[in-house]
Amino acid sequence: MNELSFAVPLWVWAAVTVGIGVMLAVDLIAHRDNHVIGFREAAWWSGLWIATGLGFGLILWAWQGGEASSTYYAGYLIEKALSIDNVFVFALVFSFFAVPDAYQHKVLFWGVIGALAARLVFIFIGAELLQVFFWTAYLFGAFLIWTGWKMAVSKDEEVHPDRNPVVRLVKKLIPTDPRFHGDKFFIRVSGKRIATLLFVVLVAIEATDLIFAVDSVAAVLAITTNTFIVWTANAFAVLGLRSLYFCLAGLLRRFTYLHYGLAVLLAFAGVKLILSETPVGKLPIPLTLGVIVVTITVSIAWSLIATRGQQSSAAQGDPAETAMGDAHRTADHASVTGQSTAPQGTHEKESP
Repeated sequence: MNELSFAVPLWVWAAVTVGIGVMLAVDLIAHRDNHVIGFREAAWWSGLWIATGLGFGLILWAWQGGEASSTYYAGYLIEKALSIDNVFVFALVFSFFAVPDAYQHKVLFWGVIGALAARLVFIFIGAELLQVFFWTAYLFGAFLIWTGWKMAVSKDEEVHPDRNPVVRLVKKLIPTDPRFHGDKFFIRVSGKRIATLLFVVLVAIEATDLIFAVDSVAAVLAITTNTFIVWTANAFAVLGLRSLYFCLAGLLRRFTYLHYGLAVLLAFAGVKLILSETPVGKLPIPLTLGVIVVTITVSIAWSLIATRGQQSSAAQGDPAETAMGDAHRTADHASVTGQSTAPQGTHEKESP
């Protein structure tokens, strides 16, 4: 295990948290008008978030030295790579529920906040378990290897967001209207608060991301149990998830072999975690960085070369539809969210 350890004052934790909050606020203000995000705008924002994440690594280098910075970059890169798989699922969910382009950013914005909260909890729980119980390294390592194998052999399995147990639970507990009402998550009907289809979409996004959160946090914990580095690597990678979706969704069909690369990274992280509790000990960070970079580069290059004859439509149309096709757009929304609880003929009032 990478026992990298250094004192992180409380004010540093607070400063990083406030900084992340400010960046989220800037993003929210910039997209408050619910406009459709094109490829050029998404690419600009993606560049900004990536520059921010890489810049934080330089701050770590100046503050704690090269080992801390290299460890952060390894965690950041593996989380950034795994986040591309999130984009696949986001595209499927948006296509399945036929979410209008203009409302997708709002769903992803709140989805990212939920993702950050979930990862923060998993990081502290996972790091504590690895520090206290050495055998959890074998458990987490085996889980990562199994997840990598599952990703490699099951990529073509169909995903059904409406069958997610969390989504089904929400449908039972909260009255829902199987329609969109602008960008509202809730409306009022005859004085009763009712969830809209957009809220169901948000729940589906959050529920599916929980699985990715477990994988990604475990993968970074395989590199280091330093909670500050694991948290910042996850946070700065996830911050750019929204713009990454709008930037890459139209190109997803070309990433034919990327999932094999991600599977290799998960399996490598699992092996690394297991070896850390054996006489072999921790693998060097430069080796870890090299494996991550080479694996991502080869899988993406392999995919692009194999699909070079396909036309990219990243800069036009609905990115979710481009990525996943028209099939899911015919889904029966009423069967997904249940029948509308709004009495016929009643006046529906949107909640502020």
